[in-house]
Amino acid sequence: MTADLAADSELDSKLGLELIEVSAVKSVGRYPVAGNTQPAGLWHGGASGVAVETMASLCALAEVGDGGKAVGVELNVSHLQPADSGWVVATAEALRIGRSLASYEVRLTNGDTLIGVGRVTLRLIRAES
Repeated sequence: MTADLAADSELDSKLGLELIEVSAVKSVGRYPVAGNTQPAGLWHGGASGVAVETMASLCALAEVGDGGKAVGVELNVSHLQPADSGWVVATAEALRIGRSLASYEVRLTNGDTLIGVGRVTLRLIRAES
């Protein structure tokens, strides 16, 4: 899996996603805080939701391979601390990958601070063999 997948997402491009690692079991990417803030100048909670869903979806797409799709079933994000500068690193790790469903936990950090955590369940649509 390459950064080409993220480049196909206009939203992630607008948010400035830089991919670091992508596999079926773990994906890591980072987003700049600058340009992704709410009116008070803090990292936007909606950006957290995008980061969580994107990184989990990239894992799921790596799992289903070429011709497959992943469709979000559930997304939740807990906001733990604010961020006002630097980068937010989103790290998705598989909790369980089944035949038709996969669940991932995504941790959002800003430096050494855990600023959020999310969970995503996706329906895996595997390509016809």
